[in-house]
Amino acid sequence: MTSQIHAFTSITNNYIPKARALAKSLKEFHADCTFHLALCDKPPEGLLLANEPFDNLILVEELPIPNVKSWIFKHTLVELCTGVKGAVFDEIFNKFNADKIFYFDPDILIFSKLDFLLEKLDSHSILLTPHQTAPDREPEAIIDNEICSLKHGVYNLGFLGVSNTEIGRKFVKWWAERLYLFCYDDKPSGLFTDQRWIDLAPAFFDDIFIVREPNYNVSTWNLSHRVAIGNLEDGIFINAKPLCFYHFSGFDSGDQEIMLKKYGSHSPVLFDLREYYSDECGRLGQEVFGHLKCAYSFFEDGTPITPRQRLLYKQRQDLQEAFSDPYCVNSKGPSYKKWCQESGEDSDSSAAKEAVSIDELKIELMQAYGELAYIKGSRTWRLTQLLRRLFGRQPMKYLD
Repeated sequence: MTSQIHAFTSITNNYIPKARALAKSLKEFHADCTFHLALCDKPPEGLLLANEPFDNLILVEELPIPNVKSWIFKHTLVELCTGVKGAVFDEIFNKFNADKIFYFDPDILIFSKLDFLLEKLDSHSILLTPHQTAPDREPEAIIDNEICSLKHGVYNLGFLGVSNTEIGRKFVKWWAERLYLFCYDDKPSGLFTDQRWIDLAPAFFDDIFIVREPNYNVSTWNLSHRVAIGNLEDGIFINAKPLCFYHFSGFDSGDQEIMLKKYGSHSPVLFDLREYYSDECGRLGQEVFGHLKCAYSFFEDGTPITPRQRLLYKQRQDLQEAFSDPYCVNSKGPSYKKWCQESGEDSDSSAAKEAVSIDELKIELMQAYGELAYIKGSRTWRLTQLLRRLFGRQPMKYLD
């Protein structure tokens, strides 16, 4: 009996071109794989599955998440797209009786068959890829790579494989529960969205296989030990093994290019690969979709939600109980937006500005940086370097 292989990614509308590129690349090697698009947004006009490389659309509001509107509001966009991943795994297992499920970040491309991973899921319940699989020696590389992993998580959750076993299902349930309550970018509290939780997985669950082979989840954080040769036409090899999938993390900010120059200068084919990826995203609609704002960044009347309004709602149980749908704007009755205006907790009030914390200022700074990065691309290099001193290696991860 043929295994029911499923894969998914989780995005907002501005990442549709990247998700298309991912799904298209996967289907080239596994045409029978069912690809799900988990959309943490309202579907854009004209998105028809019949014209897409996606087989199924999963909307965040349709997932069995308690108080879903309230839950969405408490999360930044990065937190939201990562916070649904456990629930989506569970949904696919329940509705499709999938034998095996792969999650891929949208900024990944597949370059060869996943047979090795499929074989490992025949004998294991969970597959993980570490950020690094060998220790660095130079102090700067230790800071960029190993200390970065200590902050953000040992395993990169741009990839995760789970099989439909008792342990696999228990793992997904546990992870989904943690993400429902604690999928936040709060490093002082030991959290970095979905990733830090997986540091605990090998302690809690048997039957985990750690994928250490160099040709899987290749990215700038492991290039200090991985050399690429070959070309786009005949194939790319990583440490003499055929590249399986490459992760373009930090691509839009220009951060990926900076780190590629720093750690990938020995592999010129990776610069050709970056150019190919840029062209592919452009061909698949980057100019159309790349500027789109997420529907959950606004109240239902179109007013932008400020970082302070989102943070305040997350911190106060009384506000969550009073406004179960904080997006709702009721001109004749109470609403969270109206409460913010009347209490002086909106972005325009001087009291709110004085009360803004350092963390909130960081969020607003990163939002401004995101706007600039999209327009200027790699010309934001100096600003990126300064922001890295505040946030660590990949400042775009902090964007709302």
